[in-house]
Amino acid sequence: MLGADGLNLALMVADSGIIDSAVNDLLARSQVMAMTENRGVKTSVKNHLLKWRGSVKKRITKVCETERFQQELALYQEVIHWDEEQFFAEIPNIVRKLEWHSAFYLQARRLLEKNKGLHNPMFPHYFCDQWYQSLSDAIKQAQLTELEANKEKVLKDLYQRMETMKNMDKVTEEGDEGSVGRLWDMASAKLSKSDLTVMKRHAEFLKKNKGLQEIAEKLGRMAGQVDDPELNRAPAEDLQMVEEKSDEATDDIVGIHESDDLNKLLPNETMFLAYPELEVVFYKHLVDKRLMNYKMQGKSRTLRKVRAQKPDNKSVDVEKGPFIVCVDASGSMSGFPEQCAKAMAYALMQIALAEDRDCYVILFSTEQITYELTRQDGLREASDFLTYSFHGGTDLEPVLMKSIDLMTGDKYRNADMVVISDFIAPKQSEEMAKRVDQLKLHKNRFHAISLSKYGNPELMTMFDHCWSYHPNLVGRIMKKW
Repeated sequence: MLGADGLNLALMVADSGIIDSAVNDLLARSQVMAMTENRGVKTSVKNHLLKWRGSVKKRITKVCETERFQQELALYQEVIHWDEEQFFAEIPNIVRKLEWHSAFYLQARRLLEKNKGLHNPMFPHYFCDQWYQSLSDAIKQAQLTELEANKEKVLKDLYQRMETMKNMDKVTEEGDEGSVGRLWDMASAKLSKSDLTVMKRHAEFLKKNKGLQEIAEKLGRMAGQVDDPELNRAPAEDLQMVEEKSDEATDDIVGIHESDDLNKLLPNETMFLAYPELEVVFYKHLVDKRLMNYKMQGKSRTLRKVRAQKPDNKSVDVEKGPFIVCVDASGSMSGFPEQCAKAMAYALMQIALAEDRDCYVILFSTEQITYELTRQDGLREASDFLTYSFHGGTDLEPVLMKSIDLMTGDKYRNADMVVISDFIAPKQSEEMAKRVDQLKLHKNRFHAISLSKYGNPELMTMFDHCWSYHPNLVGRIMKKW
């Protein structure tokens, strides 16, 4: 071969440390450092940047997939497999093909002119080395341009999330690190002043109506009282001998890379030492760690602690399921019941944030409106839900069917379904009751929160737990004043 293989050039440049430098630069920004003084936010920012690091690496390695780089790389790969005679015979045609799409074209012409038709056996190697360096520099520049563009985008996203977190103090004031982390994942949406005002108003309503907050907290604790071995997960640590990939082990040759290890030097690199005029090139590459080395990889065995999930009767962490919150949005719920229903759903959202539980909200009357509050735009959808006006009639059966379909999937296995309604509706069919009973056997829980004393008692018999919250008018007036 006349030169180094260029097929993995894009990966080599991406692995050279430019992405790590970008991550460190983002963390060093004064605003980011100031915001990450909060322990929960600091962890969330680091996790966010680690995810970005993985995704941006994939994007910048695709830079060389453009037609310009593909054509030049194909020509380079063809030339390095020629012998010296073929090189001198055909290289002028190759240089002409580089004219319109290669940064190496002018330098290639100058090299050919300086050589003056001499058949120096070292010239093809030197030519390919310079071409390889030009390709490397061009790909690196293209990757840096793509990286900078992505860095500006992620920085803008970080500032947006920080602004949202700062404004959402009412949600996070009693939250733990887990709550802050989950809120960070939802904070990419920009909230208007009216959105924040609505959410804070319902937070204040919860403070005044302690009964609603107590019901929400009981609902959150119930998941920890489930006696199901399949949901018990207690971390345990064992010492095990594990095999890990290591660049220090020399089991296999997996590629070629630039380094300064003379023990793994490619034979063609020593050709520079055969000619005094090219010897300085060898030493320059050695100092710059640009000598082509075999890339070795193998497996090393180390004794370390390995975390495993084992049932433990003494200390058990229960895998808490998500919430499916069904809110009756019929006209009969308008007024104080509507305020209670929205505040309860808001409280359950906070618990879902704190306990890293998914939360799917269904507004139902004669039609359904759904919100998945754990998506990237969850906060905005929470605000939309809180500003929705209740109207229409009560139709419970479709929302039960929707919830049952969700519970039969993997994501909402072991879910707590909470129906917030006045329950002024007819009893459900026997078939519906049987489907609910089947899901109860799989540890799904069904809860009812009644906001009217005129609710249908027969309708509420299908639920595991029922709460009533309808303080009298005198009590409400006393709280108000």
